[in-house]
Amino acid sequence: MADQFDVTLEDPELLLEVELTTNLIVAATESEDHLSQEEIDRILGIIP
Repeated sequence: MADQFDVTLEDPELLLEVELTTNLIVAATESEDHLSQEEIDRILGIIP
């Protein structure tokens, strides 16, 4: 009998969101001051 809770979850958008959030957390942890909006945009890959 198969375990109904044994499922593989693959959600590319969720994985990307987790990666971006992780990048922000790492950058904020390494920074001695608050991240500027420009730094956040750069980390997130936002091009003005």
